[in-house]
Amino acid sequence: MPVAPDVQTNAPTSRRSDIRNVAIIAHVDHGKTTLVDCLLRQSGQFRDSQLSGERILDSNDLERERGITILAKNIAMEWKGVKINIMDTPGHADFGGEVERVLRMADGVLLLVDAAEGPMPQTRFVLAKAFEAGLKPVVVVNKIDSPDARPAAVLDEVLELFLELGADDDLADFPFVYASARDGYASHDVAAREGTMEPLLELILERIPGPAVVESGPLQMLVTTLDWSDYVGRIAIGRVESGRLSKAMSVVRSTAAGKLEPAKIVGLQLFDKLGRVDAEEATAGDIAAIHGLDKVEIGDTICDPANPLPLPRVTVDEPTLSMVFGVNSSPLAGRSGTFLTTRHLRDRLNKELEKNVALTVEPVEGSDQFRVSGRGLLHLSVLIETMRREGYEISVGKPRVIIRREEGQVLEPFETLVVEVPHEALGPVMELAGGRRGQLVHMGNRGDFANVVFSIPARGLIGLRTRVLNATKGEAIMHHRFEAWQPYEGEMAGRANGVLISMVPGKAVAFGLDGLQERADLFIGPGDEVYEGMVVGENARSGDMVVNPTKEKKLTNMRASGSDKNILLKPPRKMSLEEALEYIEDDELVEVTPDAIRLRKMLLSEHERRKQARAKA
Repeated sequence: MPVAPDVQTNAPTSRRSDIRNVAIIAHVDHGKTTLVDCLLRQSGQFRDSQLSGERILDSNDLERERGITILAKNIAMEWKGVKINIMDTPGHADFGGEVERVLRMADGVLLLVDAAEGPMPQTRFVLAKAFEAGLKPVVVVNKIDSPDARPAAVLDEVLELFLELGADDDLADFPFVYASARDGYASHDVAAREGTMEPLLELILERIPGPAVVESGPLQMLVTTLDWSDYVGRIAIGRVESGRLSKAMSVVRSTAAGKLEPAKIVGLQLFDKLGRVDAEEATAGDIAAIHGLDKVEIGDTICDPANPLPLPRVTVDEPTLSMVFGVNSSPLAGRSGTFLTTRHLRDRLNKELEKNVALTVEPVEGSDQFRVSGRGLLHLSVLIETMRREGYEISVGKPRVIIRREEGQVLEPFETLVVEVPHEALGPVMELAGGRRGQLVHMGNRGDFANVVFSIPARGLIGLRTRVLNATKGEAIMHHRFEAWQPYEGEMAGRANGVLISMVPGKAVAFGLDGLQERADLFIGPGDEVYEGMVVGENARSGDMVVNPTKEKKLTNMRASGSDKNILLKPPRKMSLEEALEYIEDDELVEVTPDAIRLRKMLLSEHERRKQARAKA
């Protein structure tokens, strides 16, 4: 198979004036998807029935439940004869891989900033990526109708951020508007409280350039997204950088190994409104979806067979967190899941690799497990939750940060942690962050809240959110983003409390649980099925304790006054998937099935656990 040449075309470029490719970037919950809803409604191209509900583009069940964007989406709308391709991106740092590859299709970005919160950790991350890609920014100061809005101060903070990221004079003189995406208006007047989004749309046409294209050059299309259809199979999505792409056209595909694979375009679609429409041809500057290329991967270039000129592949930041995935081996395995074997697990993870560029999977030597690495706990937990809903049963080990070794030095990832907390609850936050080797970088005030910024090892963030929320009665707001690789900080204290471990299989009984709840926080209730080695509660002390939650009251033929009592059980603590992953220690696993999330010891037998402890000693 021929090897792809590493050259680029020297054909003259021009800019299309009839199209704009725009990505919307922002910190989580600053209003990206709500802004897209508003633009769609005011474009006049849709019936009301097409735009029902809120956050129209968050179509995934997990996105709607969590209220966040997980997957980048493409739509197209028309304004004054110009087609505007809009890419809605995730706002959470863990899904930065989605942002990085989508920016390869854009020529400009709408940077949304909350008029109260101002630039946050993810704002810096996505803006730096936009500058690296050479994109033109338009700043939207959103939520100006918020009671604690401070738009003028936020605009100054955005300018400071631009300068910190090395913006030149041209970039620092960025265009901006004030807006309320929820109420549907944008304006150059900060006092405006009504109107439409027309000022923002005009700004997009004026300040964001059309795509730079080489119309007469050979075909070049970089694949940045993959989709799947049960009818046509794998669908490759990307922007045509040069030349023309037509249906039934013969092409070559540049692979990660540098090879050129011949292929044929079976179907071609262009983005239109909320979906895609069939097309005969796509020209340079268009964002197209093609099918017929069975083995296409993200980062491949679709080239002209007569003059193949591959583009640089998509690169994303390295993973910082890993977990070990294995099949569910508990005594309750197979009761609710459909996919139970190592082969099922391997095939599913390999399928995820095709579209999730920030993920890596490698087999664990000497076992049938897989080490899955990603950008953070949320990134990996969303994958686990998706697999669980698809019918997979898996067991997952404790999240671990990835350690590097460079020039004889051990490095670990550090994160910038921003916490907003009421002043009276600041003490516990400082104590918790300090106990996890967090260094205070900045402290300020924002109304009734203190705003503190820490530099903290990524290890220290595992389990920190739950403890901070408990210590502040749920009033703290936490955000974090990757900062840098820094020298390893040494060992860190683990969980303070031990756990209760069931010694027998069976069903939990109220009488047995009543005797345990006085010295523990229970994770199960009466009637819940348990097995030997399953974690059923948190001990009030530091050591683990083996217990019998199935213990029943002995029946006799004697009754004495006052010997019986009413049993009042506290509601069990039900953990979410993220809470369970943060909670476990090195010798424990999270058992994930379609109908349950359980905690267990790796070694179910008490005898085996004691034997292992003696061997370590």
